[in-house]
Amino acid sequence: MVSNNLLYLFFSIFIFSYNSYSQNSISVNDSIGIMNVMTFQEKAWNNGDINLFMEGYLKSKELVFSGSSGPIYGWKATKQRYFKSYPTLESMGQLTFSVTKIKSLTPTTAYLIGEYYLKRVIDDSFGHFTLIWKNIEGKWLIVSDHTSSSK
Repeated sequence: MVSNNLLYLFFSIFIFSYNSYSQNSISVNDSIGIMNVMTFQEKAWNNGDINLFMEGYLKSKELVFSGSSGPIYGWKATKQRYFKSYPTLESMGQLTFSVTKIKSLTPTTAYLIGEYYLKRVIDDSFGHFTLIWKNIEGKWLIVSDHTSSSK
């Protein structure tokens, strides 16, 4: 007869193994779709176009942007935050993204971890971000953005 401790150990190993391997690699097509949005946003930013940059986000009250000031909810509020934080081309600078990891959470959701770098005349800025993406009608959009500035 198997002891309770042995059953508990077996169950714990099973759950740990399942959780460790349950995050699927993202498909090549989905990865390309997400990276296309990232490239689009980078170009829009570098052209000084926050309106176009915002096209990478879900246009919904459900969108959440979390930064050093706490969460901001909604597409319009997030857009207003960008305009307030970056009122001039000089403050926007030139943006470069570096993506560290993209993983699938479900067939229609994914997360991305990366870094940003802003080259500016006034001072450079860099930091880290985690984005949650959702595929809506074949288009990948950011539904949650948590960005932290390192400088």
